[in-house]
Amino acid sequence: MEVADGHMMADGQTALDGIQTLVDGVPALDDELELDDEGLELGSDGALYEHRRVVADKGQTLLRVDKFLMEHLRDTSRARIQRAAEAGCIHVNDRPVKSNYRVKPFDVVTLMLDHPRFETEITAEDIPLDIVYEDDDVLVVNKTAGMVVHPGVGNYSGTLVNALAWHLREDPKYNPNDPNVGLVHRIDKDTSGLLVVAKTPEAKTHLCQQFFVHSTRRQYNALVWGSFEVQEGRIEGNITRDPRDRQRMTVVPPESGQGKPAVTHWSVLEAFGPVTWVECVLETGRTHQIRAHMKSVGHPLFADERYGGMEILRGQPTASYKAFVRHAFEICPRQALHARTLGFVHPRTKEDMFFESPLPEDLSELTNKWRAYARTIK
Repeated sequence: MEVADGHMMADGQTALDGIQTLVDGVPALDDELELDDEGLELGSDGALYEHRRVVADKGQTLLRVDKFLMEHLRDTSRARIQRAAEAGCIHVNDRPVKSNYRVKPFDVVTLMLDHPRFETEITAEDIPLDIVYEDDDVLVVNKTAGMVVHPGVGNYSGTLVNALAWHLREDPKYNPNDPNVGLVHRIDKDTSGLLVVAKTPEAKTHLCQQFFVHSTRRQYNALVWGSFEVQEGRIEGNITRDPRDRQRMTVVPPESGQGKPAVTHWSVLEAFGPVTWVECVLETGRTHQIRAHMKSVGHPLFADERYGGMEILRGQPTASYKAFVRHAFEICPRQALHARTLGFVHPRTKEDMFFESPLPEDLSELTNKWRAYARTIK
């Protein structure tokens, strides 16, 4: 039996979320635990990289590929392998296969992901952090927009994880390279707001369970294009990778059998005419959930270039209005999304914890600008 790692293959197959266990043998969280609305940014080179290779023996009997990999990859589950196959990341003889493919002698089975293997240990870096709360078990941090959460393609340093490693460098219980401690959930590089970090394995286990059963309390604020006829609503639609753009997610009907179920509740906080300030509450935590869901109902996030929000989608086609919006883009040149609140039960004391993050300067200035504009059109 031949098992190898780390070769590259160029192809345009879809990326895989939430199966890091398959890659490095470290227990990983499911999507809804590991990823908040934004998830992690993907590599942009369009290539797939080989992370694991298993060559079937001469005497291999016919066996489903998911069962075959279960025998040769430790510390993972059949469900994760099946999700990998659904995402087009399990290949046999250089072609993607489904879970029910039957492995035969000499088949070359590979796990292909959209980023190269990254085996360098996380190093501590002296990067300023906005620590909202800290005790012996947990830490709550207010992440600034522009900071990558976790090392990945193109961002192997300067991340929140590197900053946490420095901040906790004197804590003998905290090892930044130990998956049993650290971040419990994530938000995208260009989303600001609150994240909770577990400083002990016991704390991480307890917090992960809360995210799994959706008992945490999280509210997001977003500025979206367009106005609403009603003051609140619910968006339900499965989220899957957009086949036309690997960097983007798209929404498909629940009955389609594609993607993962996702539900977003939204309510209007303030109407500014061409744009609206809303609150979003997630039942699930899929990649780009708020961004994809709001676009699917005709309300892309303001300044969200990936989902079409960096274009002038509403308002009068006058030169002065266009200049106004261009200036608004300059004030906040990132998706207008902020993880404002975070509530959970403390893993040791069982106390209800609740935190609220004030709007960062760019979003505060942006909403004030639109608020002033709204007064001129009434």
